[in-house]
Amino acid sequence: MTRIHSLSVRQPAVAGLFYPADACRLSQDIQRLLKGAEQYALTPKALIVPHAGYVYSGAIAATAYRTLLTVAESVKRVVLLGPAHRVLIHGLTLPDVEYFDTPLGVVQVDVEAARAVSDLPQVIANFDAHVFEHSLEVQLPFLQQVLASFKVLPLVVGTASAEEVDEVLDRVWGDDETLIVVSSDLSHYLPYIVAQQVDNATVQSILQLRQPIAHDRACGGTPVNGLIVAARKHQLKPCLLDLRNSGDTAGSRDQVVGYAAIAFCQN
Repeated sequence: MTRIHSLSVRQPAVAGLFYPADACRLSQDIQRLLKGAEQYALTPKALIVPHAGYVYSGAIAATAYRTLLTVAESVKRVVLLGPAHRVLIHGLTLPDVEYFDTPLGVVQVDVEAARAVSDLPQVIANFDAHVFEHSLEVQLPFLQQVLASFKVLPLVVGTASAEEVDEVLDRVWGDDETLIVVSSDLSHYLPYIVAQQVDNATVQSILQLRQPIAHDRACGGTPVNGLIVAARKHQLKPCLLDLRNSGDTAGSRDQVVGYAAIAFCQN
């Protein structure tokens, strides 16, 4: 693994685009979304959460993150996985920095956890994969808002097998102090009714722990597939919290993007 540069910080790339750049407004928006979300009596070990702009998928994401309010004090590490949108990569990439910055402040990277997975052949350090990637960044303000104090292990996922993702998760699985968050939207740019049918089928596969989930069904298909393998091994039960698309929230119904919030809990 490449040496982590002292006090190096990954700056926000989509503040002011996907979510407000002003800290006060961002905090207020997240609080409003959380307050409007349905409350589930769950203690999740893992979550699947969408990663579009908050105006489109924030309400769905909030349904997932509201489940953490009752465990906010116990979660100390978040293993955060999302797909690569801008850089073609093989394997899973660490950011080679010590902090991720957002308008709400910096989040410390869990260097110890990074070292725990850095010897795996599918794990590399590649800052370029992280610098403009939104799939991880948009999750951080929600996590900052709901958790008391935590470190993050951020992994941008490129070409990898479900088993390779699961092998990484195994290294950092931990106990109640560790939460896994997989960042993924569902289908892209289908007509509203078609998207509903496709996304329902995808969600049913996830709820039945059946993979592979294809990338045209979920842009985070690779980390989702790895989570499914891990969930079967650790006997986690998935629960659908919310399923909508951009036609339900803030967009046209001609071409929509699908969003789901799914929690994985101990049986």
